[in-house]
Amino acid sequence: MRTLETVPELNEEKTIENALVGFIHIEQKDEADPGYAETKLIKNLKWAARKNETNNIVLHSFTHLSESKGSPETTKKIFDSAEARLKTAGYETCQTPFGYFLDLSIESKGTPLTRLFVEC
Repeated sequence: MRTLETVPELNEEKTIENALVGFIHIEQKDEADPGYAETKLIKNLKWAARKNETNNIVLHSFTHLSESKGSPETTKKIFDSAEARLKTAGYETCQTPFGYFLDLSIESKGTPLTRLFVEC
């Protein structure tokens, strides 16, 4: 379901295996220094990918549960820049469609490092 009228309509399915999925929330405070937020995001994703022995990273915008939300424009810029930097560092990286509430099917390994919460 599209939640932002400014994004194109999409109707696609994709399967990605053995990936780290980052459920990422950009807050209003991150807009003051988006470069810092992006760098922290990348460091945390790379650390978690190494710990989970994967080179695949999926970026998923997950803001609907918070009262403090960064603007869609800032959030998308951080996601696009983080994706490019991760690819440059040798990671297979993609984003879920931005501006959509998605129907996701996720399977997770049963180890302690497969479900992490990091606040920056």
